Amino acid sequence: MKGKALKYIIMLATISVAGTLFIQFTFLRSSLNLTEKQFVESAAIALKEVTWQILQETGNTSKYDSITPVEIYSNNCFIVNVDVVFDDELLKKHLFEELKKHDIYVDFEFAVYNSDTEQMEDATLVNSFKVESESKFDFPVNENYSNYFTIHFPNRTPYINARLSVWYFFSGLLLIVFSFFGYTLWVIVKQRRFSEIQKNFINNLTHELQTPISSIGLAAGVIINDEEILKSPQRLLNYAKVIQEQNSRLSKNVEKVLDLVSLEKNRLRLNPEKINIDEFIEETIAYFKQTDSGQKTTIQVIGETIETTVFADKFYFSNLIVNILENAVKYCEKESCIEIILVSNKKQIELKFSDNGIGIPKEHRKKIFKKFYRVPTGNVHNVKGFGLGLDYVYKVVKAHGWKIDVDENSKGGSIFTLNIYRNDIRI
Repeated sequence: MKGKALKYIIMLATISVAGTLFIQFTFLRSSLNLTEKQFVESAAIALKEVTWQILQETGNTSKYDSITPVEIYSNNCFIVNVDVVFDDELLKKHLFEELKKHDIYVDFEFAVYNSDTEQMEDATLVNSFKVESESKFDFPVNENYSNYFTIHFPNRTPYINARLSVWYFFSGLLLIVFSFFGYTLWVIVKQRRFSEIQKNFINNLTHELQTPISSIGLAAGVIINDEEILKSPQRLLNYAKVIQEQNSRLSKNVEKVLDLVSLEKNRLRLNPEKINIDEFIEETIAYFKQTDSGQKTTIQVIGETIETTVFADKFYFSNLIVNILENAVKYCEKESCIEIILVSNKKQIELKFSDNGIGIPKEHRKKIFKKFYRVPTGNVHNVKGFGLGLDYVYKVVKAHGWKIDVDENSKGGSIFTLNIYRNDIRI
């Protein structure tokens, strides 16, 4: 699948999912508003029935048509005008019965108005299990009524949840389905990206292995097939040098791949030892200067000499530094110049590797330490490699418990900063 096609599919899928979720939650919100409205209407009808039952038992049903039984004070508070003196126990009995008839199984609290004291009295909170307690709700007063009670529903959640439980279930199911759908898309994109990186790695590996093999084969063929070459020692020596150089190049490439495989299998078993940081850097630079890459660069160490001993694996630490230095030389389009800046403080030692290369765009700096990853340069890679060097560096840094960052060099190029924390240092 081509990149543009996949991009359009993801875009359309995202719009479809977003649209479906919007419609679903809009409908759910509408259902919630409708359910709340139904609650108010059901509660009002139930309270009218309570008024009628009280008037009927007190023999005052004739008053029902002349009064407004229920006044909706708010969505969960109602003032019920009975217009006759009534008994509290009679009120409780009919409240339980009528609310139950209308499937209102929620906590409620009520208070009866005392016309003599002109105050709300007997404020009671009743939960869904009919357990009574003192209510602390500030019940409203209506000066137009003389015999009435006020009822308040502090929590309508059980009522609403009971009626929307099916919609909640389907909404949750829809979210789960879309989550799996999104995760599947993410896996597809990730696998596609990994496949491209792996494909580039295989292409680079094939090229890097074929070139020295072809050169060795060509040189060997000349030596074997051309008998006259034995009469020219210098020419024979030149072809022998070609074979030696290409064999060394081939060995290094194979060694890089084998190191990576070994790194993955063994999870990098360290053999830490005391290392004097100043002497170690000098030795590593001296070793690097003997390589082909090292002969092409100028390296300068900046910073005060500090007699500090670091506990680290000497082999892996050396490879870490060499990989960073090789990378700096490889990605430099002019004469390479590297500065190693040594900074020490109470918490850590910082090793800064500042180069004058082509630099690394900000959006790629967090990705360059991933296996096989190389900064995209279109269809052409002027610099050959496998994308393994910085992955190796990151694994060594992580195994030691250190930290590495990369930033832009204001003078051009990049700055790799290695942080060796003080708990790994002995002075």
